[in-house]
Amino acid sequence: MVGKMCRWNEREFTIQMETIMNAERTQVIQRCAQGALSGELGFPEIVERLAEIGVERYHADYSRQEMTYYLADGESLVVASLHPSHPSATEFSTSAVMSAVQQSQRNEHTYPDFIRKTMAAGCVGYFVQITGRRVIYFGRDGDSHVEHFPPIPVSATATGMQRH
Repeated sequence: MVGKMCRWNEREFTIQMETIMNAERTQVIQRCAQGALSGELGFPEIVERLAEIGVERYHADYSRQEMTYYLADGESLVVASLHPSHPSATEFSTSAVMSAVQQSQRNEHTYPDFIRKTMAAGCVGYFVQITGRRVIYFGRDGDSHVEHFPPIPVSATATGMQRH
């Protein structure tokens, strides 16, 4: 009987620990989404925090105003990413998307400004592939632009470089 109770307690403990870990992951993800919109967190810091909790990639959907985060274990979480609504241009402009990315890298605008500029460039969303170190911006008709980013050293997150 004692052996059975120990197994049950171990299982209960494991379930409780998984629930705590999921709650912590959710908090980190929500803080990253809010930090991007408020300008409190830069892209390097967001990527580092997400990677630390097992996020492999995330998708920013401008039309639905939400971000979907995908974890290595198959779980995902959708978080509202409310920003001022702007119409997306029908034509995708790679050069305009690149310009907005470069402005972000130089900290010349906020994330909501980045969204507005990329939407004006015909972007409807993007995927950040954390494990693949790239961001794929895409338009309505499937046009796309890929930006690669280097591994981000821990010390770089303190500088706030490369925001978006």
